[in-house]
Amino acid sequence: MPAHSASRGAKRPLKTLERVISKAGLGSRTEARQWIATGRVRVNGKTIQTPDYWVDFACDRVTLDGKPVHAGKKLYLLLYKPKGYLTAYKDPESRPTVYDLTTGVDAWVFPVGRLDLDTSGLLILTNDSQFAERLTNPEYKVPKTYQVKASTLLTDEQIDHLRRGVTLNDGPTRPAIVKRLRDTAKYTFLEVTLTEGRNRQVRRMLEAVGSKVLKLVRTAIGPVKIGELPIGTHRPLTGEEVRQLSLRK
Repeated sequence: MPAHSASRGAKRPLKTLERVISKAGLGSRTEARQWIATGRVRVNGKTIQTPDYWVDFACDRVTLDGKPVHAGKKLYLLLYKPKGYLTAYKDPESRPTVYDLTTGVDAWVFPVGRLDLDTSGLLILTNDSQFAERLTNPEYKVPKTYQVKASTLLTDEQIDHLRRGVTLNDGPTRPAIVKRLRDTAKYTFLEVTLTEGRNRQVRRMLEAVGSKVLKLVRTAIGPVKIGELPIGTHRPLTGEEVRQLSLRK
Protein backbone atom coordinates (compact mmCIF):
# COMPACT_ATOMS: atom_id res chain seq x y z
CA MET A 1 0.00 0.00 0.00
CA PRO A 2 1.37 3.48 -0.84
CA ALA A 3 2.94 5.42 2.01
CA HIS A 4 0.40 8.23 1.91
CA SER A 5 -2.36 5.91 3.19
CA ALA A 6 -0.30 4.24 5.92
CA SER A 7 -1.06 6.95 8.47
CA ARG A 8 -4.81 6.58 8.10
CA GLY A 9 -6.93 4.48 10.40
CA ALA A 10 -6.97 0.84 9.47
CA LYS A 11 -10.77 0.87 9.36
CA ARG A 12 -10.96 3.62 6.69
CA PRO A 13 -12.73 2.43 3.49
CA LEU A 14 -9.78 2.81 1.13
CA LYS A 15 -10.36 2.40 -2.60
CA THR A 16 -8.17 2.82 -5.64
CA LEU A 17 -8.59 6.05 -7.57
CA GLU A 18 -10.00 4.32 -10.64
CA ARG A 19 -12.66 2.60 -8.52
CA VAL A 20 -13.60 5.86 -6.81
CA ILE A 21 -14.29 7.48 -10.18
CA SER A 22 -16.16 4.46 -11.54
CA LYS A 23 -18.27 3.99 -8.41
CA ALA A 24 -19.19 7.68 -8.55
CA GLY A 25 -21.04 6.82 -11.76
CA LEU A 26 -18.84 8.88 -14.09
CA GLY A 27 -17.61 6.10 -16.35
CA SER A 28 -16.14 2.65 -16.59
CA ARG A 29 -12.87 1.72 -14.88
CA THR A 30 -11.23 1.64 -18.31
CA GLU A 31 -12.33 5.23 -18.93
CA ALA A 32 -11.22 6.22 -15.43
CA ARG A 33 -7.72 4.83 -16.06
CA GLN A 34 -7.52 6.87 -19.28
CA TRP A 35 -8.60 10.07 -17.52
CA ILE A 36 -6.08 9.50 -14.73
CA ALA A 37 -3.24 8.74 -17.15
CA THR A 38 -3.88 11.96 -19.09
CA GLY A 39 -3.70 14.11 -15.95
CA ARG A 40 -7.37 15.02 -15.68
CA VAL A 41 -7.70 13.79 -12.08
CA ARG A 42 -6.46 15.44 -8.89
CA VAL A 43 -6.46 14.30 -5.29
CA ASN A 44 -6.27 17.09 -2.71
CA GLY A 45 -5.10 19.47 -5.43
CA LYS A 46 -2.31 17.20 -6.69
CA THR A 47 -2.42 15.61 -10.13
CA ILE A 48 -2.33 11.84 -9.78
CA GLN A 49 -1.59 9.66 -12.80
CA THR A 50 -1.56 6.29 -11.03
CA PRO A 51 -4.90 4.42 -11.28
CA ASP A 52 -4.21 2.25 -8.21
CA TYR A 53 -3.44 5.24 -5.98
CA TRP A 54 -5.27 4.66 -2.70
CA VAL A 55 -7.97 7.14 -1.74
CA ASP A 56 -10.03 7.61 1.41
CA PHE A 57 -13.20 9.05 -0.09
CA ALA A 58 -14.37 10.18 3.36
CA CYS A 59 -11.61 12.78 3.68
CA ASP A 60 -9.77 13.09 0.33
CA ARG A 61 -10.96 15.62 -2.24
CA VAL A 62 -11.02 14.11 -5.73
CA THR A 63 -11.67 16.19 -8.84
CA LEU A 64 -12.09 15.38 -12.53
CA ASP A 65 -11.39 18.32 -14.85
CA GLY A 66 -11.60 20.54 -11.80
CA LYS A 67 -15.07 19.35 -10.76
CA PRO A 68 -15.54 17.48 -7.47
CA VAL A 69 -16.19 13.75 -7.66
CA HIS A 70 -19.02 12.78 -5.33
CA ALA A 71 -20.30 9.37 -4.32
CA GLY A 72 -22.87 8.39 -6.90
CA LYS A 73 -26.48 7.49 -6.18
CA LYS A 74 -26.98 3.74 -6.34
CA LEU A 75 -28.88 2.62 -9.42
CA TYR A 76 -30.56 -0.71 -10.10
CA LEU A 77 -31.98 -1.38 -13.56
CA LEU A 78 -33.79 -4.32 -15.10
CA LEU A 79 -33.17 -4.64 -18.85
CA TYR A 80 -34.90 -7.01 -21.26
CA LYS A 81 -31.88 -7.85 -23.41
CA PRO A 82 -32.67 -8.87 -26.99
CA LYS A 83 -30.83 -11.59 -28.85
CA GLY A 84 -27.88 -10.20 -30.82
CA TYR A 85 -26.66 -7.74 -28.17
CA LEU A 86 -23.39 -8.21 -26.31
CA THR A 87 -23.19 -7.90 -22.54
CA ALA A 88 -20.16 -5.62 -22.86
CA TYR A 89 -19.31 -1.93 -22.90
CA LYS A 90 -17.69 -1.83 -26.33
CA ASP A 91 -17.09 -4.36 -29.09
CA PRO A 92 -14.08 -4.22 -31.47
CA GLU A 93 -16.35 -5.54 -34.23
CA SER A 94 -18.88 -2.73 -33.62
CA ARG A 95 -21.68 -5.15 -32.78
CA PRO A 96 -24.52 -3.71 -30.65
CA THR A 97 -24.15 -3.90 -26.87
CA VAL A 98 -26.54 -3.52 -23.96
CA TYR A 99 -25.19 0.01 -23.50
CA ASP A 100 -26.88 0.97 -26.77
CA LEU A 101 -30.15 0.27 -24.93
CA THR A 102 -29.32 2.40 -21.85
CA THR A 103 -28.34 5.70 -23.49
CA GLY A 104 -30.79 7.62 -21.29
CA VAL A 105 -29.15 6.49 -18.03
CA ASP A 106 -27.12 9.42 -16.68
CA ALA A 107 -24.67 7.39 -14.56
CA TRP A 108 -22.28 4.53 -15.15
CA VAL A 109 -23.77 1.08 -14.51
CA PHE A 110 -22.41 -2.39 -15.22
CA PRO A 111 -24.10 -5.73 -15.98
CA VAL A 112 -24.58 -8.18 -13.13
CA GLY A 113 -23.35 -11.35 -14.78
CA ARG A 114 -23.70 -11.98 -18.50
CA LEU A 115 -26.04 -13.26 -21.16
CA ASP A 116 -24.36 -14.53 -24.31
CA LEU A 117 -25.00 -13.03 -27.73
CA ASP A 118 -27.72 -15.54 -28.66
CA THR A 119 -29.55 -15.38 -25.30
CA SER A 120 -32.26 -12.86 -24.48
CA GLY A 121 -33.99 -11.96 -21.27
CA LEU A 122 -33.57 -10.38 -17.89
CA LEU A 123 -30.30 -8.58 -17.17
CA ILE A 124 -29.69 -6.42 -14.12
CA LEU A 125 -27.35 -3.41 -14.35
CA THR A 126 -26.15 -1.46 -11.33
CA ASN A 127 -23.33 0.62 -9.88
CA ASP A 128 -23.54 -1.21 -6.54
CA SER A 129 -20.67 -3.72 -6.49
CA GLN A 130 -21.73 -5.37 -3.22
CA PHE A 131 -25.21 -5.98 -4.60
CA ALA A 132 -23.70 -7.43 -7.79
CA GLU A 133 -21.42 -9.73 -5.80
CA ARG A 134 -24.40 -11.13 -3.90
CA LEU A 135 -26.23 -11.96 -7.13
CA THR A 136 -23.28 -13.53 -8.95
CA ASN A 137 -21.43 -15.38 -6.17
CA PRO A 138 -22.61 -19.03 -6.31
CA GLU A 139 -22.32 -19.25 -2.52
CA TYR A 140 -25.50 -17.17 -2.22
CA LYS A 141 -27.38 -19.61 -4.50
CA VAL A 142 -29.53 -16.92 -6.11
CA PRO A 143 -31.79 -18.80 -8.57
CA LYS A 144 -31.85 -17.83 -12.25
CA THR A 145 -34.74 -19.11 -14.34
CA TYR A 146 -34.69 -19.73 -18.09
CA GLN A 147 -37.15 -20.86 -20.73
CA VAL A 148 -35.54 -23.24 -23.19
CA LYS A 149 -36.48 -24.57 -26.60
CA ALA A 150 -34.58 -27.83 -27.12
CA SER A 151 -33.59 -29.06 -30.57
CA THR A 152 -35.15 -32.49 -29.92
CA LEU A 153 -37.92 -34.17 -27.98
CA LEU A 154 -36.50 -34.96 -24.55
CA THR A 155 -37.31 -38.13 -22.68
CA ASP A 156 -38.20 -38.21 -19.00
CA GLU A 157 -34.80 -39.81 -18.40
CA GLN A 158 -32.98 -36.90 -20.06
CA ILE A 159 -34.94 -34.38 -17.99
CA ASP A 160 -34.26 -36.33 -14.79
CA HIS A 161 -30.56 -36.25 -15.67
CA LEU A 162 -30.69 -32.46 -15.95
CA ARG A 163 -32.44 -32.29 -12.57
CA ARG A 164 -29.84 -34.44 -10.83
CA GLY A 165 -26.93 -32.56 -12.40
CA VAL A 166 -24.67 -33.36 -15.33
CA THR A 167 -20.90 -33.48 -15.61
CA LEU A 168 -19.36 -30.69 -17.70
CA ASN A 169 -15.71 -30.07 -18.52
CA ASP A 170 -15.50 -27.75 -15.49
CA GLY A 171 -17.08 -30.23 -13.11
CA PRO A 172 -20.54 -31.50 -12.14
CA THR A 173 -23.44 -29.07 -12.02
CA ARG A 174 -25.65 -28.58 -9.02
CA PRO A 175 -29.11 -30.16 -9.07
CA ALA A 176 -31.55 -27.99 -11.03
CA ILE A 177 -35.29 -27.44 -11.10
CA VAL A 178 -36.42 -28.55 -14.55
CA LYS A 179 -40.05 -28.46 -15.71
CA ARG A 180 -41.38 -29.76 -19.00
CA LEU A 181 -43.57 -26.94 -20.31
CA ARG A 182 -44.80 -28.62 -23.46
CA ASP A 183 -43.83 -30.80 -26.41
CA THR A 184 -44.49 -30.19 -30.09
CA ALA A 185 -43.97 -32.70 -32.88
CA LYS A 186 -40.21 -32.05 -32.87
CA TYR A 187 -39.23 -29.96 -29.85
CA THR A 188 -39.42 -29.91 -26.06
CA PHE A 189 -39.87 -26.62 -24.19
CA LEU A 190 -38.46 -26.46 -20.66
CA GLU A 191 -38.21 -24.14 -17.71
CA VAL A 192 -34.80 -24.50 -16.02
CA THR A 193 -33.81 -22.89 -12.71
CA LEU A 194 -30.13 -22.87 -11.68
CA THR A 195 -28.32 -21.63 -8.57
CA GLU A 196 -24.97 -21.19 -10.28
CA GLY A 197 -23.93 -19.19 -13.33
CA ARG A 198 -21.22 -20.86 -15.37
CA ASN A 199 -20.41 -19.75 -18.89
CA ARG A 200 -23.13 -20.97 -21.32
CA GLN A 201 -24.25 -23.42 -18.66
CA VAL A 202 -27.78 -24.18 -19.89
CA ARG A 203 -26.51 -24.75 -23.43
CA ARG A 204 -23.78 -27.09 -22.23
CA MET A 205 -26.20 -28.99 -19.98
CA LEU A 206 -28.54 -29.69 -22.91
CA GLU A 207 -25.59 -30.85 -24.99
CA ALA A 208 -24.55 -33.19 -22.17
CA VAL A 209 -27.86 -35.05 -22.44
CA GLY A 210 -27.72 -35.27 -26.24
CA SER A 211 -29.69 -32.22 -27.33
CA LYS A 212 -29.06 -28.54 -28.08
CA VAL A 213 -30.61 -25.18 -27.25
CA LEU A 214 -32.47 -23.50 -30.10
CA LYS A 215 -33.82 -20.61 -28.02
CA LEU A 216 -32.91 -19.39 -24.54
CA VAL A 217 -34.58 -16.63 -22.52
CA ARG A 218 -33.79 -15.72 -18.91
CA THR A 219 -37.13 -14.91 -17.31
CA ALA A 220 -36.23 -14.35 -13.65
CA ILE A 221 -33.46 -13.72 -11.14
CA GLY A 222 -34.66 -14.72 -7.69
CA PRO A 223 -38.15 -13.23 -7.25
CA VAL A 224 -37.63 -10.58 -9.96
CA LYS A 225 -39.34 -11.39 -13.25
CA ILE A 226 -39.44 -9.71 -16.65
CA GLY A 227 -43.22 -9.47 -16.52
CA GLU A 228 -44.64 -7.17 -19.19
CA LEU A 229 -41.41 -5.26 -19.84
CA PRO A 230 -41.05 -4.81 -23.65
CA ILE A 231 -37.95 -6.35 -25.18
CA GLY A 232 -35.08 -3.87 -25.59
CA THR A 233 -36.32 -1.59 -22.80
CA HIS A 234 -35.42 -1.17 -19.14
CA ARG A 235 -36.95 0.02 -15.88
CA PRO A 236 -35.67 0.72 -12.37
CA LEU A 237 -35.92 -2.12 -9.89
CA THR A 238 -38.38 -1.27 -7.16
CA GLY A 239 -37.14 -0.78 -3.62
CA GLU A 240 -38.85 -4.02 -2.62
CA GLU A 241 -37.14 -5.94 -5.45
CA VAL A 242 -33.73 -4.61 -4.40
CA ARG A 243 -34.49 -5.52 -0.79
CA GLN A 244 -35.56 -9.06 -1.67
CA LEU A 245 -32.46 -9.68 -3.78
CA SER A 246 -30.18 -8.15 -1.15
CA LEU A 247 -31.56 -10.30 1.65
CA ARG A 248 -31.21 -13.64 -0.10
CA LYS A 249 -29.02 -16.11 1.80
